[in-house]
Amino acid sequence: MPPYDVIDSTASTDVHALPTDRPALAPAEPSSKARYRGLIWLVSAAFFMQALDATIVNTAVPAISQALQVTPLSMRTALTSYVLTLAIFIPMSPWLCDRFGTRRVFGGAILVFAIGSLLCGVAQSLPQLVAARIVQGLGGAALMPVGRYVLVRSIDRRQFVSAMTTVATFGLLGSVVGPLIGGALVEFTNWRLIFLINVPVGIVGLVLNRREMPEYRLEQPHRFDTTGFILFAGASALLLMAAETAGVRGHGLEVAGYALAAVASAVLYVRHSRRTEFPVSDLSLLKVRSVWVALAGNLFTRLGVSGMYLLLVLFLQIGCGWSPLVAGMMMVPQAIGSITVKPFINRLLTRFGYRRLLLGNTFAVSAVLCSFALLSADTPPWIIIVFVYVYGAVMSLQYTSMNTLAYVDLDVRYASQASSMASTAQYLSMSFGIALASLLMAAFLGSHNAQGYVWAFRWAVIVLGLITLAASWIFSRLHDPRTAHDRSATPGTP
Repeated sequence: MPPYDVIDSTASTDVHALPTDRPALAPAEPSSKARYRGLIWLVSAAFFMQALDATIVNTAVPAISQALQVTPLSMRTALTSYVLTLAIFIPMSPWLCDRFGTRRVFGGAILVFAIGSLLCGVAQSLPQLVAARIVQGLGGAALMPVGRYVLVRSIDRRQFVSAMTTVATFGLLGSVVGPLIGGALVEFTNWRLIFLINVPVGIVGLVLNRREMPEYRLEQPHRFDTTGFILFAGASALLLMAAETAGVRGHGLEVAGYALAAVASAVLYVRHSRRTEFPVSDLSLLKVRSVWVALAGNLFTRLGVSGMYLLLVLFLQIGCGWSPLVAGMMMVPQAIGSITVKPFINRLLTRFGYRRLLLGNTFAVSAVLCSFALLSADTPPWIIIVFVYVYGAVMSLQYTSMNTLAYVDLDVRYASQASSMASTAQYLSMSFGIALASLLMAAFLGSHNAQGYVWAFRWAVIVLGLITLAASWIFSRLHDPRTAHDRSATPGTP
């Protein structure tokens, strides 16, 4: 962070890497987790609200598509528009916090997210739903990065992974409740209520924000990087447009045009960021090995797994003929598997280090994804439950390890930018992952009957598993734990 920080006024202009392959053990201050218990509850509520929204929508895709008179796979626009909006506007969150303060920004984000949920609930067509999802994304863009940033600033390093695990667990509780509520509301009431349920949760979040959110801001904030933001947003949107259009026959030139324009915007942003004192995304942080490995690994991992929820819902409801409620209940084992593993993650990271744990677990994630191809409409439900439970367990370990890796070697002054970049990479890869999964499903879909969806599901998960496997090479670029002592003598080594 620049000087004149209201909370921490220590100035620094260099990016310093801390030599470690394991979670940092030396805190800058005494343990503060208990002191900020209310803050952890607040951030947990925000994560719960986002997880609730994501899982509810996935479960209701077939019902919403039928009500809006569109095909189930065309609903990917409503899903990708939300996560792409998150990715585009997340880089604004550090500057907004510097300018207006974390309490005001976080509260405003909760309010806008709740308003967007209300608009989704009254949408009458797919374009209206997409527009409302964009409003949701505008609010959600500040929830996760600001929440992570405040936790990094408030919780000492020894208990940061533990605090993030607590927050992620509440997000997973939203994943447990979401499919159940979504399936029940779709089957017994109306799909519109799946969005309206966010409104009371948002009200609770606003009350907690006024009481528990600490105020981090700058007395003299720098100017916002408008040029960089436009270039970054343009590159992201053009890439997604290229991915969306790639599934339409006869549009090869259009896809190529979008892709070339996206690459040009990205190159221009890289040149611009090097000449700007305060770029919207500080690429100099990528000099730290753990940061670029975390971001790149996140990108390829989520590219392979982000569309899995949508594919599984289509497989269960259309391919297997299950009701929305029963299909929603089948999502619960995934969340339970995630929660089961959470208490052991910090211990595993301390024992094995990030490199060995992420490398081995990425192979496990890829194998589990490919194994879903063994399922069919005749598979007993208990076997599907086992598959989904194991998938939730390995993904919980993967997500928490990737999400904390970006911070362990950085000075706290760069926590805001690191949080923004990590969240941006996460949601960009999610939007591309959903688009990719939908395109694969459409490519393998020979007929729109139940058997056609089962066949398409099988081949799609195999391809996604192989894509996820590519992330293992990225995680192998982390330093071996056995060389940690040698690196301790050169703290500037990225």
